[in-house]
Amino acid sequence: MNLLRSKTGRILLVTILYLTEGAPIGFIWWAMPTLLRQQNVAIESITSLTAILILPWIFKFIWAPLVDSLRNEKRGYKFWIFISQLFMGLALVPLIFVSPQNNFFLWGLFLFIHSFAAATQDVSIDALVINVIAKNERGKLNGFMNAGMLIGRSLFGGGTLILAYELGLNYLLGLIAVIIFFVMLILVLVKEPALPIKSKNQFETFKQNISIAFKSKNTWLAILFALTSAAAFEVAGGLAGPFLTDLKISQETIGVFFALPVVLAMFVGGLIGGYISDKVNRKSAVRMFLSGFVVTIIIISVYNFVEPLIDDVIFLSTYTAMYFFVGLFTSSSYALFMDLTNPKIGGTQFSTYMAATNGCEGWTVWSAGFIVAGYGYSPAFILMCVVSLLSLLVLRKIELA
Repeated sequence: MNLLRSKTGRILLVTILYLTEGAPIGFIWWAMPTLLRQQNVAIESITSLTAILILPWIFKFIWAPLVDSLRNEKRGYKFWIFISQLFMGLALVPLIFVSPQNNFFLWGLFLFIHSFAAATQDVSIDALVINVIAKNERGKLNGFMNAGMLIGRSLFGGGTLILAYELGLNYLLGLIAVIIFFVMLILVLVKEPALPIKSKNQFETFKQNISIAFKSKNTWLAILFALTSAAAFEVAGGLAGPFLTDLKISQETIGVFFALPVVLAMFVGGLIGGYISDKVNRKSAVRMFLSGFVVTIIIISVYNFVEPLIDDVIFLSTYTAMYFFVGLFTSSSYALFMDLTNPKIGGTQFSTYMAATNGCEGWTVWSAGFIVAGYGYSPAFILMCVVSLLSLLVLRKIELA
């Protein structure tokens, strides 16, 4: 049996693989900031720690060429996925027996190793998908990839907040490790297609493709778009936990919010966005969905500035609408980046685009932390909305084949 042979098999494969990507992201990006803010940790400290832990996703393009250039018939993308998942799980095992309160540096170190392995897995999965998925299927597959990641985020982001005091963080991280090891078994059902390049000069050919790609104006425009387009929702989402906490919304409510409404909104949005972007002009879909999440964030900012003590349901409902547009935008924009990627260097070029999207989160959340500390949440959100809208000027210059 080979899951890559059928559309249903490919959907199942990418959904499960991306679940293992979403689990650590859910904890690091959703649960951890909220838990720290509940303990009155300063916003600047929370955003700085988050920025450090996402560095592997930002700089994964540096080692991504190894995934493309060193593979052969015996060690394809599946091999890299297996090795990455192995280290993802092993890095979490020591944390089961170590208290974060007394060994914060050790926790940070092993979480960083875990993040490095997870980012490498991301490179390998994306490269595999680009090489085996037809162009007219990319939007839909990105929708299911997003769905798998959201399931992981839901279980270990919102779920962590709900169960943190019941089970303890150590056991929850142990559960993540068990799931990762279990998911590794699915690779037995994956048989990669023959290599597109079979020559003694494979590395030289790879270098030539890299040179061509990164001399292209389109490549650099895509990188700039990835670095700026998501600025508004990266900040509004990255600071959602602390923001809602400062509105005096309970941790349990925030946990349920992240576990259910957020995930469902992004899940549905991702599937719809992927489908629409496969049927219409990709750039038009991306432009429309970006405008949608900007509008919802402006509404959140105005609510907070004019009357921050309005009913909690208003904020949570508007945030849910934002995440729906985020789902639409994510699946369509990732399909756009795949369209701009040469499959022969898929691991390197697409990972560079993905690293730029993570870089967007890193620089925006880090800088927003200082803006919030000095001026409040609304100015930070509005400023990042301006950045996202300006990125549409870059999108306009990108040329699709």
